[in-house]
Order: sequence, then structure tokens, then C-alpha cells
Amino acid sequence: MSCFDRRDLGLLLLRLGVGGTLAAHGTQKLFGWFGGGGVEATGAAMESMGYTPGRPSAVASGLAEAGGGTLLALGLATPAAGAAAAGGMAGASAVLAPNGWFGQNGGFELPGLLGLAAASIAVAGPGRYSLDEALGHMVNRDWMVPLAFAVATAAAVQVVGARNRRVRAAAEEAQQDD
Repeated sequence: MSCFDRRDLGLLLLRLGVGGTLAAHGTQKLFGWFGGGGVEATGAAMESMGYTPGRPSAVASGLAEAGGGTLLALGLATPAAGAAAAGGMAGASAVLAPNGWFGQNGGFELPGLLGLAAASIAVAGPGRYSLDEALGHMVNRDWMVPLAFAVATAAAVQVVGARNRRVRAAAEEAQQDD
């Protein structure tokens, strides 16, 4: 087995693991699969976390995870898939960040790691064992990587910033009521 075969096999395994995990979490939000709450319950949870309106927030989050994860696993449109998944994980991390890093304390360990892995795959590329390779990299060009991350970053900054402003305002209002 050559060095390139090992690298490509490693990227395939990483894509399948990260993409599959993201896709499963996204389908929990969208369809209630794997013990998830579906759009309605996820929307209510999103509202309670400061992401409003809840239902569209749940759909956007579910699509970033399910869509980005599925595309990552397939190795298709890898820059956009990785950037979308990383942006979605930034939103999840924003909620959990006050609890620190470790998941056992309610921290952002899992979304942080999934977001970093998705971003890394987008930057590294999908490898030879991918649909991008089979299609001649039509939707996996070098210039697409910074563009995809610019769009995902702008969206994440806007969404997380608005959420953080709502959470701060609600905390200040609750403090004044005391």
C-alpha cells in the first residue's frame, strides 16, 4: 500500500466517521430519527437557547448537519460541505461554551471537535476515494475553500451574534426583575 493509498483511505475513514455523525445528528433535528425530537421539539429547544425563530433555526441547523455531513461522507462538494458543517457546529459551540470544553460538564467538546474535523476535511480535500474525485472535482476547486469559509463564517457570526445579544438582553431583564 503506497503512502497515497494510506492517505486516501484515512481521509475516507475520517469523512465517513465525521460525516456520518453529523448526518445522524442532523436527522435527529429534522426527522426525529435516532431518538431526536424532530423539527418541532428542536425548534422549541432552539428558542430556549436564544435561536429565534425556533423552527427555521432547527431546520437550518439540521440541514447544515445532515446535508453537510452526508456530503462530507460522500466526498462531494467538500469545501461547501465542510464549511456548512463547521458553521453549524460554531452555533452549537456558542451555546455550550460557558460550560467549558469537556462534554461531561456540558461543554462544547463534541461540536468543537466535529466542527474542526469538518473544516479540516474541507481544507485537505476528500481524497481519491470520493465523488469529487469521480466527477473531476467540478465542485471541489481550490478557490471554493476560502469562498465557502467566508460565507459560512459570515453566517455564523451573524446568527451567533444575534443569539448572544438576545441571551444577554434576557439576562439583564431577568436581573432587573429581581
